[in-house]
Amino acid sequence: MMEKFTKLVSSCVRNGVTDLHIRANQPVAVRRNGHLHFQKEIVFEQQELENLLQNVTTVRQRRILAKRWSVDFSVYLQDAQMRLNAFYTADGMGLAVRFLPSVVPDFEALNLHPSLRDLCSLHHGLILICGPTGNGKSTTIAAMIREINETRACHVITLEDPIEYRFVSGKALMDQRELGAHFPTFEQGLLDVLREDADVIMVGELRDPETMRLTINAAEAGHLVIATLHAGTPEEALLRLCNAFGEGSQDFARAQIASSLGAVVVQHMEILPRVGFRVPVLSIVRSSNSVKNVIRENRLNQLESIQQAGRAEGMFTFERYREEFLDQKPTLTPPTVAFRPSASAQPRQRPIEAPTSAPDRDAALPVETVLTPLAETPQPGPSPRDRDTERIGPYRIDDEAPLEELVAQMRNKLS
Repeated sequence: MMEKFTKLVSSCVRNGVTDLHIRANQPVAVRRNGHLHFQKEIVFEQQELENLLQNVTTVRQRRILAKRWSVDFSVYLQDAQMRLNAFYTADGMGLAVRFLPSVVPDFEALNLHPSLRDLCSLHHGLILICGPTGNGKSTTIAAMIREINETRACHVITLEDPIEYRFVSGKALMDQRELGAHFPTFEQGLLDVLREDADVIMVGELRDPETMRLTINAAEAGHLVIATLHAGTPEEALLRLCNAFGEGSQDFARAQIASSLGAVVVQHMEILPRVGFRVPVLSIVRSSNSVKNVIRENRLNQLESIQQAGRAEGMFTFERYREEFLDQKPTLTPPTVAFRPSASAQPRQRPIEAPTSAPDRDAALPVETVLTPLAETPQPGPSPRDRDTERIGPYRIDDEAPLEELVAQMRNKLS
């Protein structure tokens, strides 16, 4: 079973497949260059999928799957890094696999504009990498972390769900933490990071208002924060950040975002006809006085005109990015090269998880012991004196005793 999966993964990596879909008792489907293709000769039975998950997941991940009916996790093989989601469907078990490069590519291999290197040299501020699911946001951030790790003596902490790319400390000290394995929530993880002497913080995804607010606070406090956000335009990304704050805090929110923003990068993948494969197309907004002013004054609809006039400041609209970078670049690297197995890549070990808390005493007991009715356990009966009495502090109250007797007892105690 594991050998069958490993061979399938190797074939996908060699052929530039970005996604693999496995359903119980159905043909496998693969996505290549954005198009889905069925492999009718490859089928996994339900029991094979269950055995596969038993081999590639931890006890904690299997508990999450049993409780939530889905789970995100990563798998590291010799020739592939993968992010997986296991879930249940009407037909049985399902598995969605996203392939990642076995070695993190650099900006050149990913066909990204070299100005992204400038963002990696910032010492504080918020950099948002935005775009739809499956359009390479995580890989772009990984390339930025690689650049920082190779060029800066700093402390980098990542908060991820799950950990996708594994880094070894180079010039930078690398600490990678995974949701559920090393911190309970993104809110708690961000609070922890502020006490861990971080220079660069990577937040896997801004999902809820509290995480967004804490991320902005971290950037404003002097850290370089790189985070992903689902948004289709820079304007939409900034609106989502502003909406994380209450109605009465909008002016404060816009001022805080304006002062902490480093850049907004929106990325989506397009097939470029002249090369026949998908490449990232970017829209880039860099922090400038004009950008800060439109954020503070809530004139975000003017961002695109600022982008068009901001060529000298490293800004691009999608159209200008195609015309001035992609169309002018003589050669582009196909994904089969960027994602191909590397002879120097070593198999990554599964991330070490934090120890779980000690189970409750009752949870450690056998089920039949926990469920034993109390009535079956012999209990000592009350003494004749205790049957109709109740103890309060140092006094014993007898239901049948007159009030005068009780008052006398209390006076004797006090004297």
